[in-house]
Amino acid sequence: MSEPLSSNAVIYAILSLNSEIALQKEYLDSSEVAAEERENEEEILDDLEQAFMEFIEFYKPYRGKDKTLPDINELLTSEL
Repeated sequence: MSEPLSSNAVIYAILSLNSEIALQKEYLDSSEVAAEERENEEEILDDLEQAFMEFIEFYKPYRGKDKTLPDINELLTSEL
């Protein structure tokens, strides 16, 4: 049986994904990415961004029920 995710778990997922997206974008902007790897690395970025958006949508009801949780904008400007 799986238990529902806690708000803290969702917050940590959002923060982690936000950091990973920034790292992946930095990597893609660098000269380190070989031409044959670029498409795969861009797909990884797309997947990270999709997961991030899904967690954002998942977080909204938590925030709606508990106003002591940080606003989504606060989370987006936070770092781990």
